[in-house]
Amino acid sequence: MSRVLVVEDEVAIAELIALNLRHSGFEVVVANSADQAQSEIDRVLPDLVLLDWMLPGQSGLALAKRWRSTPRSRDLPIIMLTARAEEVDKVAGLDAGADDYLTKPFSTHELMARVRAVLRRKAPQALDSAVEIAGLRLDPSTRRVCREDQEVKIGPTEFKLLHFFMTHPERVHSRAQLLDRVWGDHVFIEERTVDVHVKRLREALAPVQRSQLIETVRGAGYRLTQQVANAA
Repeated sequence: MSRVLVVEDEVAIAELIALNLRHSGFEVVVANSADQAQSEIDRVLPDLVLLDWMLPGQSGLALAKRWRSTPRSRDLPIIMLTARAEEVDKVAGLDAGADDYLTKPFSTHELMARVRAVLRRKAPQALDSAVEIAGLRLDPSTRRVCREDQEVKIGPTEFKLLHFFMTHPERVHSRAQLLDRVWGDHVFIEERTVDVHVKRLREALAPVQRSQLIETVRGAGYRLTQQVANAA
C-alpha cells in the first residue's frame, strides 16, 4: 500500500483528495501547513507527496526545494497542486523539483491518473536500488543480503519480505497488507503464514545480530525499526 502525503490547507479539498486516494487503495496522511508537512516527512518518508503551492508559513515551492536539497528526500516523488495556471508558474514548480504539476480545479480522475503515472516512473529505480539500514545491506540486483562482509543466507520469500520491510521502514504492516504486497493479492494464503516467514527471516538475520530489526506490534502486525544502528 503506497503512502501519500497530501499537503493542502483548504480542508474541503484535502478531504476530497484523501477520500479518492483511500478509495483507490492508498494510505493517506494529510498536512494542513508547511510545518506539519515537514514534520510528517521527518517522521516517515511517504511514497508520494501532493503539494499545494500556497500554504501558511511557507510556500509549497520552498518545501519542494528543501526536500530536493536533502539526501533523504531527494528522490521523493512530488506532484504540485495549485491555482496558478500560467506557464511561468508551471516552470517554476517543475524547476523547484516537482515531478508533475496539476492546476486547480482538476478532476479526481486526472489526479489519480497522474498519481499512478508518477509512482510508475519512480518504481523501477526503487526496485533495483540497494538499500541499507542499521548496517544491513540488501541488493535486489544481486539478490544478496549482508552485514559488512558477512552474507546472510536467506530464502526467496524471506528476501522479498525483508526488501519490503527495508523499503518501508518504521511503518506497521498488518498480516493482510504483507500478504498483498509481498505474496500478491491473487494468492490465497492463510495470514498465519506471514508469522512463519517472519520467524524464518529473524532466524536468517540472527547470525549477523539483526533479528531485532523486525518488531512484532501486538494486535497490529510487524514493523522494521531503524533504532538498532548501534547494536552489536
